[in-house]
Amino acid sequence: LLLLCYTEEEAVIVSGLKNTDVFVGESATFTCELSHPGVKNVQWWLDGSPLHNNFVTEISEQDGIIHTLTLNDVACHDSGTVTFRAGSLISSAKLLVKGISLLD
Repeated sequence: LLLLCYTEEEAVIVSGLKNTDVFVGESATFTCELSHPGVKNVQWWLDGSPLHNNFVTEISEQDGIIHTLTLNDVACHDSGTVTFRAGSLISSAKLLVKGISLLD
């Protein structure tokens, strides 16, 4: 009796996060594309803190492949490193929130 074991191909990041600059009050969107769906333990982080889906933080996925994070109405203190983790895969990018200075 011959048993053949097929291991599922490891998913890879096809398109990672990109550094994003926005102004205070705008939205910042980060997208990460995986080679195929079914990756477990998908999580978004901002400066080491896990993010959760709510009215300010929108987390979505399309076909299990395209993962999107949108931070709405950002403030200066939201600047930092955004990290996407899916299993052992990690992609990071910088978010820079620029203030609007009013000159006299």
